[in-house]
Amino acid sequence: AEYMGVSFKCLIINNKFAMIRIHRIPSRQFSTNSSKKKIGFLGLGNMGAHMAHNLMKAGHPLVIYDVVQPAVNKVQSWSSSLGLPIQVAKSPIAVSEHADTIITMLPNPTIVNQVYCGNEGLLQLAKDGYLFIDSSTIDPTTARNVITEASKKGAKMVDAPVSGGVGGAEAGTLTFMVGGSGSVFNEVQPILKLMGKNIVHCGDSGAGQAAKICNNLVLGISMGAVAEGMNLGVKLGLDPKVLAGIFNTSSGRCWSSDTYNPCPGVMEKVPASRNYEGGFGVDLLRKDVGLALKSAQEVGQSLPLGELINSLYDNISHQGYGQKDFSFIYEFLRVLQAQKDKHKHE
Repeated sequence: AEYMGVSFKCLIINNKFAMIRIHRIPSRQFSTNSSKKKIGFLGLGNMGAHMAHNLMKAGHPLVIYDVVQPAVNKVQSWSSSLGLPIQVAKSPIAVSEHADTIITMLPNPTIVNQVYCGNEGLLQLAKDGYLFIDSSTIDPTTARNVITEASKKGAKMVDAPVSGGVGGAEAGTLTFMVGGSGSVFNEVQPILKLMGKNIVHCGDSGAGQAAKICNNLVLGISMGAVAEGMNLGVKLGLDPKVLAGIFNTSSGRCWSSDTYNPCPGVMEKVPASRNYEGGFGVDLLRKDVGLALKSAQEVGQSLPLGELINSLYDNISHQGYGQKDFSFIYEFLRVLQAQKDKHKHE
């Protein structure tokens, strides 16, 4: 006989129970673990792909969408190696047909608005019970507008941009800057913790984006400063590793120096060590600094250093290096100086 997953075997002698022996039915037949929730993920670039991978490693099957087929193929291969089912949608609206918890990691405000609010957008099928997390870096105004549209459908949504770079996305140590109500923040935290280490509630809708563009404004300026300082040190005859060590134990210390140094040969496993390939592109940094400048103009705040670094990155992009990692500014300044030196001797 069986009762509550336990098998009983009885030996009867003279119409009486002489012995009862009990053994367990294998636990896999009575597992109380339900399957993990299916999550939609749109935007499988350098950051998004690793974020999606971490969700899969936590056991969540995905519905994915990206316009770049090789990005889709990569995530599919990871899913296959983990033995997880995966669905590939052909449009944003198709993602919302198969998942009611959806994360987006998209390049710019125009695409975010189209993916959510377009005719084939996510919000076309949204209703009460849907939860959206936008981890793109966009301006606070667009973020608030899209969240308002989601709320009209009865759905919940937060803006949750990230910081930490591709390495942080891969390691699952990202910082998430979240804008939205406290109750929705509490709801998204368990999901975000699968992809990040620091989950910060910045305030109401749009506050996450405000924090992110301020952070990336500082990031762009600090990278420019480190690149300029390293170039000067090398020209003065200093060993770049020694100089970087000085920076990193002195008042010049910053992430652009101690974690992502732009000078080739100083650090391994950073874009500077592989010809500035991969990582966070020049054009993406330009976009983020541009968002900061736009937001600053809206509130009447001047950003002279922001304008200067923006012009430098514009110049780099216009010379055809927009897809290089943004630490390429070191090489750009080095070559610019070399050209000036050459003209002096002609």
